[in-house]
Amino acid sequence: MTTLVTGATGFLGNHVARQLVAAGHPVRVLVRSSSNLAQLEGLNAERVVGDLQDLGSLDRAMKGVRRVYHVAADYRLWTRHPEEMYESNVAGSKRLFEVAAQNGVERIVYTSTVATIVVPTHGPALPDEETRATLDQMIGHYKRSKFLAELEAIKAAAAGIPVVIVNPTAPVGPGDWKPTPTGRIIVDFLNGKMPAYVDTGLNLVAVEDCAAGHLLAAEKGRIGERYILGARNMTLKEILTALAPIAGRPAPRVRLPHAVALAAGYADEFIARLTGRDPQIPVEGVKMSRHRMFIESDKAQRELGYRPSAIEPALERAVRWYAQHGYIRRRSGAKRITHAQAA
Repeated sequence: MTTLVTGATGFLGNHVARQLVAAGHPVRVLVRSSSNLAQLEGLNAERVVGDLQDLGSLDRAMKGVRRVYHVAADYRLWTRHPEEMYESNVAGSKRLFEVAAQNGVERIVYTSTVATIVVPTHGPALPDEETRATLDQMIGHYKRSKFLAELEAIKAAAAGIPVVIVNPTAPVGPGDWKPTPTGRIIVDFLNGKMPAYVDTGLNLVAVEDCAAGHLLAAEKGRIGERYILGARNMTLKEILTALAPIAGRPAPRVRLPHAVALAAGYADEFIARLTGRDPQIPVEGVKMSRHRMFIESDKAQRELGYRPSAIEPALERAVRWYAQHGYIRRRSGAKRITHAQAA
């Protein structure tokens, strides 16, 4: 039976699709007519053109499908048209669950985000799958849309649709071509655009491990349950310090107050609206950085057999991929990032 993957042209979804093919699964991918298909090069998978707004294309994509990995999402921290994000992330996911149920799909792995769980807390315990956040606690349209989409997944499971939810943290590694907001941090550092840092933190995970967690969720996950797929909690300063020897560039030592970063974000968005470009410092991202996105992810290890690896090799793979694909500007007199440094 065929396995359908949405979002296979994206960073995480591409790794999920490739791991499924490597494991011997017949794979079908849903791609939009406007999608950049370069990431599908060398992937032995059937392609169906369509999107989450087109019920007919969803129905065609589901024919003969046993499992669905719904990884596709509109992941932006700034948009001129937020309604598009809700249409894709919320309404699109609801349509997919309904069409999957109509076609007798046996298991759906829905890719949510840790952002629906990690909210500011005052106690010593870290958030986990039992943490119940509210819509009011979601900062920005991306988080709000994913929170509402996750509610649709929970409602679908309660109605008998076989949905398992995974909540990735911040994947890093090769193939982040857009790049994601986390990848943008790495690229900006590699290009010398981070003279200072803010006091924040993320949970990083190797993208390969996160993708493997999706496959485990399909095999062992309980319907209606959430599973955080993370690895290591790190402050931004720790991340940049880990990148420094890989990139041959010193980590910044100056901590930027959040108020200054927020003012810069508002100024950048104002200029972006005037010029038509996307902002480099999205206000939503700055607001999110006010608290550390640290979590506890033992549940996936206990129930799924999920075993995340060390982060430093994943950062090295990411740096090597960015270097090989032209994301890093050469610096006069700087050492080239070599295979020995980034392998």
